[in-house]
Amino acid sequence: MQRQWEWSFRCVLCVAILTSFAQVSFGQSSGGAADEKVYELGPGVSPPRVTKQVNPSYKTAHGVKLEGAVTVVLVVSSQGIPRDVKVAKGLDADVDQSAIDAVRKWRFSPARRGDQPIAVRISLEIDFHSM
Repeated sequence: MQRQWEWSFRCVLCVAILTSFAQVSFGQSSGGAADEKVYELGPGVSPPRVTKQVNPSYKTAHGVKLEGAVTVVLVVSSQGIPRDVKVAKGLDADVDQSAIDAVRKWRFSPARRGDQPIAVRISLEIDFHSM
C-alpha cells in the first residue's frame, strides 16, 4: 500500500514536468478530434491536474516485472481528456503499452490560460517498482 501511494504521488508530481519533447509553438493545431490549439506550459498558463488516475500493469508478456520509468508525452484537451499519448522514453514494449493504456484512462482538470480552459502538451514519468 505504501509503494502504491508513493507511485501515485510521484505521478501526480510529474504531471507538470515539461521536457524537451514538449516543444510546441503557440497556435499549432494538434490535428486531433477536437482540432484545438495546443499550448505550452509557461507563464500565464496553469498546468492541468490529475482528477482520475489509473495504474498500469507491471508485467511484460513473459511475466517478468520490470523496474524503471516510462516517459509519455500527451496532449490534455480543454475538456481534460488525454490524447495523442506517445512514449518518449520506454522500458519494454509491453510495459510501454501498459503505460499508454493507463494514461489514456486518466482524467484531468484542464490547463487554463486566464480563466479559459486550454489544451496543453505535457510529459509524465510513470515509475514502475517491484511490490
